[in-house]
Amino acid sequence: MAVIPYMSTGIFDHGAISQLAKTLKKLRGARPFIVTDPGIKAAGLLDKVLEQLDEAPAGVFADTLPNPEEAQAEIATTAYKESGADSIIGLGGGSSLDMSKMVGLMATHEGPYDQYGTAERGTRLIKALPPLIAVPTTSGTGSEVSAGFMVTMKSGRKELFVSPRAMPATAICDPDLTFGLPPHLTAATGMDAVTHCIESIISPSANPVADAIGLDGVARAVGQGMLKRATEDGSDPDARWNMMLASYEGALAFVKGLGAVHSLSHGAGRLTDLRPHHGTLNAIWLPHVLRFNADAPNMEEPYARIRTAMGLPAGADLGDAIAELNEDLGIPAGLKALGFDASRGAGVVKWAMKDLATFTNPKPLEQADFEALYEAAMV
Repeated sequence: MAVIPYMSTGIFDHGAISQLAKTLKKLRGARPFIVTDPGIKAAGLLDKVLEQLDEAPAGVFADTLPNPEEAQAEIATTAYKESGADSIIGLGGGSSLDMSKMVGLMATHEGPYDQYGTAERGTRLIKALPPLIAVPTTSGTGSEVSAGFMVTMKSGRKELFVSPRAMPATAICDPDLTFGLPPHLTAATGMDAVTHCIESIISPSANPVADAIGLDGVARAVGQGMLKRATEDGSDPDARWNMMLASYEGALAFVKGLGAVHSLSHGAGRLTDLRPHHGTLNAIWLPHVLRFNADAPNMEEPYARIRTAMGLPAGADLGDAIAELNEDLGIPAGLKALGFDASRGAGVVKWAMKDLATFTNPKPLEQADFEALYEAAMV
């Protein structure tokens, strides 16, 4: 049975940030609280957003860490409450956008907050959140049009929260805000978008609309070469526009579910001493998981469609093609470059086995399968 939930509004184009004040008024947000990170502030993007507001915001939290944490969200939420804010603007990549959602949850709900996560089947407990405008500055996570968000909890779990009420009221997607993103982050975030599209296409869940959206995202990012172009020339307006759309499409597609790439990346991303980039982890594991899933039932058609979208010949090895793309983009071939060693494997596998994305992988995985995928990526 197909379930096709699309509920968000996106304002999308070069210069879209000019619509911020008008959008706030429509949402009756008189005192917005901005959630962002130090890199966005240093790059001057926070100033660009402040210029668009009719009045100063109620407050700004600009300290979001990569892979946001519950303890830091508590600090941001205290600042939100003390500011008297009535709405939130999430500005940045996936970490800042996810942090903004967590602040909205904490500002309106009582703890403990693990109870609202998918591990505890807590979606039903999530009630109304403050209006949220999401302004992405990377082209990767698609959090601006996703009902989900990830936070590393005090328990050590990188928890997924999912609720229609966490969907941003409006996404303002301005590719101009990505012009300053350096090549390595352009590549890594872009591969996050590609992974979202590919894993959703091969998910066994039924959603033909999501399949079509995911295939279009793969075609733009890889088949048309927009990810390579954006990485090589960050000021290429067409490449930045198309990559922001591919990112947007990736999140629309993954309502079908994801797979073992994300299970492993979530298990590894919880390591706060390493703080590995989520998109880089996805890129590293994607070739290995594509090879693992290749003999799963009913994979012939989705694999063939992905090859076509990527511009590959019939029968091409998708894992090899992604590995080659990673090399072209300058993404590390393995986990050692990110500080991982064999001793980290058991913990990554433990959390990956429990991750929600595991259950929508097209091929069942046992502990030994995850261990083999971790070892394969240890180069």
